[in-house]
Amino acid sequence: MKRAFLFILALFFLTGCSSPSKTPETQNQWWNTAVFYEIFIRSFADSNGDGIGDFNGLTQRLDYLNDGKPGEGNDLEVDALWLMPIMPSSSYHGYDVTDYYSVNPDYGTMEDFRRLLDEAHRRNIKVIIDLVINHTSWDHPWFQDSWTPSSPKRDWYIWSETDPGYSGPWSQVVWHRGPKEGFYYGVFYHGMPDLNLENPEVKKEIQKIVKFWLVDVGVDGFRLDGVRHYIEDGKKQVNTRQTHEWLKKFYADVKKIKPDAVLVGEVWDGSDLVAPYLNSSELDLAFDFDLAEAWVGSVSSGDARGIASVLGYDSRLVNPFSFATFLTNHDMNRVMSQVGGNLQKAKLASMLLLTSPGTPFLYYGEEIGLMGAKPDENIRLPMRWDDGQAYGFTGGIPWREDPSEKPEPVSRQINNKDSLLEHYRKWIAFRKNNPALLRGKTYVLDSVSPSLIGYLRVDGDQVILILANPGMKQLENARVSLSQSDLRGTIPLVCAEGCGSTHFTLQFDPNGGFTDLNLPFVIPADGWAILQATKK
Repeated sequence: MKRAFLFILALFFLTGCSSPSKTPETQNQWWNTAVFYEIFIRSFADSNGDGIGDFNGLTQRLDYLNDGKPGEGNDLEVDALWLMPIMPSSSYHGYDVTDYYSVNPDYGTMEDFRRLLDEAHRRNIKVIIDLVINHTSWDHPWFQDSWTPSSPKRDWYIWSETDPGYSGPWSQVVWHRGPKEGFYYGVFYHGMPDLNLENPEVKKEIQKIVKFWLVDVGVDGFRLDGVRHYIEDGKKQVNTRQTHEWLKKFYADVKKIKPDAVLVGEVWDGSDLVAPYLNSSELDLAFDFDLAEAWVGSVSSGDARGIASVLGYDSRLVNPFSFATFLTNHDMNRVMSQVGGNLQKAKLASMLLLTSPGTPFLYYGEEIGLMGAKPDENIRLPMRWDDGQAYGFTGGIPWREDPSEKPEPVSRQINNKDSLLEHYRKWIAFRKNNPALLRGKTYVLDSVSPSLIGYLRVDGDQVILILANPGMKQLENARVSLSQSDLRGTIPLVCAEGCGSTHFTLQFDPNGGFTDLNLPFVIPADGWAILQATKK
């Protein structure tokens, strides 16, 4: 956890943690019930044999993601794609943009991208793209025009005649000597100079960029990179008041242009610092880094208390449906590597992701167990499609070879009921078919066993009890408690998975709680049990 106090503070809120109700204006937005899939175009599918993934390659693979025929075929049935940067850039990853109005020629043409959009939309798949506006590439013409103090573009970036001398949020150098005169601010590194987002001309240009992609091109929203770094206030360089104020105006402007466009923010910080972005109409969704760390960390260590702590705490901070949940992303060691290649642990982590509140995001290849650890290039490796040349990714030489243990490709996992891919398909379908998982309240249970995490998901008449044991030993006769809830009376539960023919009754006291409920079944190590009921 990023904050040592988080676990302690959360314990005060553990029992009876129910999620706040969503307001009517936000409850029915398309992203509230969606499953997203993050794609690095360079590594997904290559259509022309140059070793680099491209738009046409992704278009050819759309039916794997969603064929537009619910309940049919072998597709994952994801609802939306997040494409990592697709604009021209100075680097392989794309997070230093050189032109905001075109696409990276490595990936194809704008016509190719429009075709991809059309084919995705025909399958009812939404597409959002990375919008990187905290900084540009130092190769961007705007920055090159800003080099001299008399340039009209000088104030488009953050310049100082002398070196202010202070360091960045993680003690990095942030003031860099300019090519001609002065020093410029770049929080990530010298090749990514920060834009001056408070400059009215920069604001107007960003509005044009947003309108171009939302209206002229037709994307469905943006993932906003590096949000907490947008505007500095002297030595305070993250989560400033000015950043929040800027985002409120930006959010309102985006909704005027396209009301159903989604804004997903990367605020890589503790949940307490993420919450203000969600509670004041600045973002529709923000990534829950604390919960991602808790899921993967608990599954790896066998101690489930971290999950209970964060899940309960986050539900108190903000409506949990405003969190974009995930296991890992393009900046983190892949989940399969973090759990040491253990298939059962990977399955457990994904089950937790897909039964918890929030909008889940999958990272491409996660569903087949693609491995990878830093450096970054090795957590953004080519997808594995089949047993052919380069695993079906390309007819040429892949832009990056895979140094890790290789998982079975898609072709060998499809229709193999024990595979990780089929596991993901099953739990995505389970989520879609159960309203309690899509929009239900969450009640985190208390347990004396450190390896047991339990929670109830409730929507109307539907009640689902999720129990998981990431520990190294099976749990027998485990007990759980709940201090309070909105539930009353008795609710009979029947086993949906992992508990055989078990059935028993939840008996709620006047506060909607229960004490030391005995679970009359065994939960194996790295296993789970799901019980369901319909309230009478």
